Amino acid sequence: MINDDLPTGATPLSPDDANGLLPKGISTRGQLDQFESRNIQQGLLWAITSKRKTSNILTIDFCLRLHKKMFDKTWIWAGQFRKYEVNIGNTAPAVVPMQLKNLCDDAQTWIEFKTYPLDELCIRLHHRMVYIHPFPNGNGRHSRIMADLLLKALNQPLFTWGNNTNITSQSKDRLDYLTALRSADKGDFEKLLTFART
Repeated sequence: MINDDLPTGATPLSPDDANGLLPKGISTRGQLDQFESRNIQQGLLWAITSKRKTSNILTIDFCLRLHKKMFDKTWIWAGQFRKYEVNIGNTAPAVVPMQLKNLCDDAQTWIEFKTYPLDELCIRLHHRMVYIHPFPNGNGRHSRIMADLLLKALNQPLFTWGNNTNITSQSKDRLDYLTALRSADKGDFEKLLTFART
């Protein structure tokens, strides 16, 4: 069903989250991926067509609104923080909002004080957001779009995230991406930076 044939590293949906599926007639992961992809494209169009300052992007409110726009036709819980433990990052649900606010504040400080080169700054935002894992699902896709929106606000070219293949499905690019994330978990961001600009 929905949790069958999950690609490596994907978060399975809890029964409660799976019950939040809005469209009727979706029963396989492939059908869900197609439907979500269309929804995400609509959310991306909403996000990318407006000019936003970094201070408007780096807020909890914007993070929630973006996730809602990306998944509002797919999931009843779109734009809501997760309420249970996951095996990614080990951020307790009760502290997710605080950790996300800290990340947004840190990223704004990194920009202000030029702490990192801009690509690295955006990769660090992406990585830490994945680690916090604020939502029941869609965290990788959401955090990649957040990084791209921040790049756009900083007048930088968007990341390509691999060879322009779908890294949400099982592929060599997905495995390379996950390997790069694990290296970043240990403080080495080079592989993730290289992957994002491949």
